[in-house]
This record gives sequence, structure tokens and C-alpha cells, in this order.
Amino acid sequence: MTEKISIVFFISVLTAFTLQSAASSYERTGKPMNSKDKMKSATFAGGCFWCLEADFEKVDGVVKVISGYTGGKTENPSYREVCSGETGHLEAVQIYYDSTAADYRKLLEVFWRHIDPTDSGGQFTDRGTQYTSAIFYHDERQRKLAEYSLDRIRESGIFSRPIATKIEKLDRFWQAEEYHQNYHLECPLRYRQYREGSGRDRALEKIWNNAYKLWGPEKSKRKAEKGPSGEASGKNKSKEKLTALMYGVTQENQTEPPFQNEYWDNKREGIYVDAVSGEPLFASAHKFESGSGWPSFTRPLEPENLVEKPDRSHNMIRTEVRSKKGDSHLGHLFQDGPPPTGLRYCINSAALRFIPKDELEKEGYAEYLKLFDGE
Repeated sequence: MTEKISIVFFISVLTAFTLQSAASSYERTGKPMNSKDKMKSATFAGGCFWCLEADFEKVDGVVKVISGYTGGKTENPSYREVCSGETGHLEAVQIYYDSTAADYRKLLEVFWRHIDPTDSGGQFTDRGTQYTSAIFYHDERQRKLAEYSLDRIRESGIFSRPIATKIEKLDRFWQAEEYHQNYHLECPLRYRQYREGSGRDRALEKIWNNAYKLWGPEKSKRKAEKGPSGEASGKNKSKEKLTALMYGVTQENQTEPPFQNEYWDNKREGIYVDAVSGEPLFASAHKFESGSGWPSFTRPLEPENLVEKPDRSHNMIRTEVRSKKGDSHLGHLFQDGPPPTGLRYCINSAALRFIPKDELEKEGYAEYLKLFDGE
């Protein structure tokens, strides 16, 4: 038994050492590894490298993130030289990731969601040429994917101003001074003060409010899977009838914009069912005005029709709520609701279909008429 434990321990240590060695070779050379290796590298510039480093380290599959400089001509520049703007370098991060666990397309999405792509003078309160946003591609695949993502952003209609983010081939990446590495971990208090003071997160929430228009619509055009007869069967048949927004929310875990959705201020009596499967989920009797801009409920109509899952996306820890039969993404559950439950089911309108009280019997939900007895 002891021998088996020793072998497992040795293998785990060897694996960790191998990953660290691969990342270290990236550090020394500034060059991507051979395409046959599962370890890959990516380089992005988007304002303060402290913040980008902290954001990318949360991504599954990322092994290491290094703060540094690139885009200029000066050999091994110092922080002071870069800040002067004379070297032409940008503050950037180089990311080393396991390509079997993370994909470059995912890294691109994380990058875009953490910058303002229309800001040509820096990022947020960081002003200066060294804070310009850019994607530095390492190979032809990265170039094509970066340009494709940029085209989608331009065509999305989210931004009224021109996109300022550049796409350039990586030349050399210079690691920044040691005190800049892992700053969010080494100096957590100062980092939090800086990040809060910069207004970065508040700005990002506003900038990407309509991100559902960008990540998801193209996928929503996919045809539903066909049954043996050639017709869409069961749940997938309902998917064909979904709009791009509804598909993006229920099938791709998108979030619709607050205060610009169908039911956030709906005060009619009735029930809300899954837009895909039709299973009963919530009732108007449990709906309340949360101020969030999304339909909010203190409890479900049929608890067994909901499934709760941990959600660590977008650098947050939340509880996702999905429908059991339809497996639709509905929204999230929070612990800040009113009495008597203290819960807030924050749900996307696009995941719901509202059935008014007067139409319950016609729609096959007559059993829920009892909710409105005595009114």
C-alpha cells in the first residue's frame, strides 16, 4: 500500500514539474512551443497587467500567467522606460495553458470581456500608449481566430465607436520586474484598492451588457438534431422554435440585458414555464420587484423541476439554476431575497414562457388555477 502511494505521489510531482518546466521555457525564450505539444502560449495587452494576470489565472486550463512587455523595439525594457512611452512597448501578459483543457478561442473571449475595445488612449483610468489593447498572435491559427473574433465584435452592433484593439504578430516578450509578478497575490490589499479605484469592473459590466449579441447568435443557427424519421424529436423540436436570444440563454448560458427583457416588470397573474420543455417553474404569486432588471422570485412553483449547480464562470462564484427536463439555463439563485424565504431566483425572461391565469386551462395547466382561488 505504501509503495502504491509513493508511486502516485511521484507521478503527481513529475507532472507538476513537467508543466512548470514547460512554462519556464516559455519565459526564457518568449516563443510558443511546438504545435505537437499540449502546452501552448498566448499573449494579450489590455491595460494594467496586474489585472489581466489576475483575470486569466482564474481560467480552467491556464497553468501560468506572466506580466511583461511587448510590441516595442527596445531590448529588455524596464517598467520606467515603458511608462515613458518612448519604447513603444505595451504592458502585456503571456499565458501558458494546457490546450487539452483550454482553447485559444476561450482565451480570446476572456480577453475581450476584460477590456474596453473602443478605448484608443489606454484602458479605464490607465492612460497612455503603454496601456493600449492588443492581441499578439503566435501562429497562423491564432491570427485567424483573433481576426475572426474581431470581425464578430465589429459586426455585433454592441459598440457605436470604432474598435481600437490591434492584432499583431508577437516578436519578443520581455518579463516584467519580479515585484510585478502575481501582484494580486503578493499585495492583495493594494491590488484590491487599485482595481476598485480604477472602476474597471463597473465599466466592464456596462461595456459588455449586451454581450449576448456576440457570443451565441451564430451557434443559435445550428439545426436541432433529427430523429429516425428525419423530424426533430422531443426537446430538440422545441429548440427549433427559439429565437437567437432564447437559444443563447437556454442552451449557451448567455445572460439577457437587464430592464430590456419581456418579463422583468410583468405584473399579470399566471405562471412561468420553461420556454423549451414547458415544465412549470414559477408563479406570479412569488414574483417580486428586486431592482435587478430581471424577473425575480422568492421560490419555485415546482421545486423538483429545478436543478442547482455551482457556477464559477466570469470570475464569480454563483449558483446556477437549470430546468430538470429541458436542461435549460434559467438564471441564478442568490441569498438576498425578501421574507419568508430570503431567496432570490434571478431568471432570464428569454428562458421563460408566461401563461396568463385565464389561459391556464386552454394551455393544459388547469391544475394551477387553484393558485388564484379566492381572488
